[in-house]
Amino acid sequence: MTYHGIQVGTGGQGANWCEEYLPPHVAEDRIEIVAAVDIDETNHGNAIEHLDVPPERCYTDVETAFREADADFCTIVVPPWVHEEVVDAAVEHDLDILSEKPIADTLEASVRIAEKVERAGLKMGVTMSHRYDRDKTTMRRRLRSGEPGPIDHVVGRFACNARSHGAWGAFRHEMADVLLVEGAVHQLDFIDDMVGSPCETIYADTWLPDWAEYEGDVQALVQLRFANGVRASWEGAKANATTLNGWGSDYLRAECREETLVLDDRELTRYPYDADREGVVGSLDEDLGEPIRLDERDRWMNAWLVGQFVAWLDGGEPMATNVRDNLQSMALIEAAIESSRTGAPVSVQTLLEATRDAVSID
Repeated sequence: MTYHGIQVGTGGQGANWCEEYLPPHVAEDRIEIVAAVDIDETNHGNAIEHLDVPPERCYTDVETAFREADADFCTIVVPPWVHEEVVDAAVEHDLDILSEKPIADTLEASVRIAEKVERAGLKMGVTMSHRYDRDKTTMRRRLRSGEPGPIDHVVGRFACNARSHGAWGAFRHEMADVLLVEGAVHQLDFIDDMVGSPCETIYADTWLPDWAEYEGDVQALVQLRFANGVRASWEGAKANATTLNGWGSDYLRAECREETLVLDDRELTRYPYDADREGVVGSLDEDLGEPIRLDERDRWMNAWLVGQFVAWLDGGEPMATNVRDNLQSMALIEAAIESSRTGAPVSVQTLLEATRDAVSID
């Protein structure tokens, strides 16, 4: 079956959807984009050129597009604070939804969205793309194979030299909590996914060095404890003297009973436990590491997630990043922000439940 979709947002990241993520599925007749929406008409060309959307089916407002186009679903690739408005229109027109992360700009808005979608009996997925990158997928498969044994703790790092104004996109230098909102949203999500258990408590210490040209905190040390007993720590930094692990070159180490598993700059290595080498002096002998070949598949990240969404529309299992389950990622970030402001650990699940209790869509 071919599903008819409306692309909401065709500039910026929306241009990548038009040019890279959607066309493979259009070519296989799994989807057809029948209309596109962007408030800037100059961005309509991306949908016209790459998705063959007729110019007369390119709109500057969502309501008109949803009313005039006969569609099964919509994508949402617009700023997070606009997501709920688009979701409301999609619900009114009985459209399933595939949205860019985050669900919305706040946990409260995200909970409202999840409730509205579920009450309408619709499907909504969120593109947590880094979780479905090739290197993280391979590491997740290795951990879930059982061969490394149970996980004890996980350590992650996202550390960059981006201290000067404009180095991380000018608008981010004016944001509050920018590292947590724009950086940790992916990083903490895939750590949580690797552990495979809800995060119970989080403690985030964030700060802004004198030499960093930002309004909000860009350095962070975060501690997490999960329901299965696993601990994790994450270092996030935008004002370091050098870049150790930037976007797409993540560092993630999982300490397990049978091996230490290290992902560093897209290379995955296992270091098996050796009773004969026990001791408390010395350092890592890299010759003892065994490289793990990264998984192979045709599509990764958002292109893969589009395929997962279509399979869900076909009647398959809900995608792992469905809107209800993805509230965990939103709660992680909101709890981290609260912890950074109060200086105290925050119960992630208590925060999420309190938000659910406080939200009303009646």
